[in-house]
Amino acid sequence: MIAKDQMKMFNNIHFMGHEQIVFCNDEETGLKAIIAIHDTTLGPALGGTRMWDYVDHYEALQDVLRLSRGMSFKAAISGLELGGGKAVIIGGSNKKTIPLIQKFGEFVESLNGKYITAKDVGMTTKEMEIIHQKTKHVTGIPESMG
Repeated sequence: MIAKDQMKMFNNIHFMGHEQIVFCNDEETGLKAIIAIHDTTLGPALGGTRMWDYVDHYEALQDVLRLSRGMSFKAAISGLELGGGKAVIIGGSNKKTIPLIQKFGEFVESLNGKYITAKDVGMTTKEMEIIHQKTKHVTGIPESMG
């Protein structure tokens, strides 16, 4: 049974009406990431993945929630049949490894197309190519890759 105080968490303004928040953790690669899906009313959530050296996990959560909500508004204003989402990988570029990026791609794939990722701060086309090895739910890859 969920305590009354625990249910307040879902009504907290910081959650800003998000549909789903996925915490990705992989001990082997050191991956710590958060995928936030704000709204899929218009279609799958689209938003880039940011790799950043956050002060703490709370700062990363606040950033991903704010950014994914903004993506919902961007898609709606642009008339796109897409929703808003965003992902953050906790750690600077010095923590970037191929296995870590591949594992992140596996987490994206586990959402079965509900979230489509792209590059953002700290990520390049090279990382999108690595993510593409594990999921087709990625954009920002070379045209030759589809």
